[in-house]
Amino acid sequence: MTAFLVLLGALTLDRLFGDPRRFHPLAGFGRLAQGLERRFHADSRLRGALLLMVLVLPWVVLAAWAASLAWGWIVSLLVLVLALGWRSLDEHAERVAVALEQDDLEGARAGTGMLVSRATDEMDADGVSRATVESVLENGNDALFATVFWFLVAGAPGVVAYRLVNTLDAMWGYRTPRHRDFGWAAARLDDVLNYIPARLTALAYAAAGRMGSALRCWREQAAAWKSPNAGPVMAAGAGALGLRLGGYAYYHGRREWRPVLGQAAEATSDKDEGAAGAARIRRAMALVDRALALWMAVVVIGVSFVVLA
Repeated sequence: MTAFLVLLGALTLDRLFGDPRRFHPLAGFGRLAQGLERRFHADSRLRGALLLMVLVLPWVVLAAWAASLAWGWIVSLLVLVLALGWRSLDEHAERVAVALEQDDLEGARAGTGMLVSRATDEMDADGVSRATVESVLENGNDALFATVFWFLVAGAPGVVAYRLVNTLDAMWGYRTPRHRDFGWAAARLDDVLNYIPARLTALAYAAAGRMGSALRCWREQAAAWKSPNAGPVMAAGAGALGLRLGGYAYYHGRREWRPVLGQAAEATSDKDEGAAGAARIRRAMALVDRALALWMAVVVIGVSFVVLA
């Protein structure tokens, strides 16, 4: 019951206030990781794995110790609030949607650049909206559903471990010459930690949208995506929304083809392309909200069984 109340409180606080505007702990952790990488980088899987442990384990141990104290629920609440990115994700996506509605393509590109790792400077309105929808679906898992999952499974230390590994994967997990070996441990551990949450997220997206289409896209398309966890999440999300995602994108100066996910998007004229793109983004945001409502309903049912047993 305490865990449920902490979860409910954290979601409420995140929705009301969002992320701290300055000095976010995850941003500070990222700067620490950058500094240590510059000092200790080597083309070595072992070096990357050791640095990952040095960066993550002390904070997990500290979280476990603090959560075990008499007022540990306050620690758990604070950790979870800082780890969640529900409102922050909506704010970033809404900024892109508003820019598209106002035919401010440069502003929309800039907003999308804050959500994705790919180049956005040559995207058209359709490319901007697709990239933002992809980010909403994928980050809905990373910053919301998987974070909730690991809190329910392992409390504050589970949240800390997941979010720090996820942050390192975002920094080191790309298969560039610099990170191909060094980032291997972060990428593989993130795959392991996300395996179950990603599939529960995909199932929630399917249940919250066009279920038949979502399940079909998941089954037929997810395996083609290079990420074993992003594939199910984005394929199910695209199918649930009735949209087509994927296609060409620029990463680290290289043009890459990504398999198509979902269904063909509705046709739009050049005149209303911006408004249509904004509508797609808001539909994705609404899908995440409905999926979260389903998750919370399942949690409430589970808590009720425990309390009444």
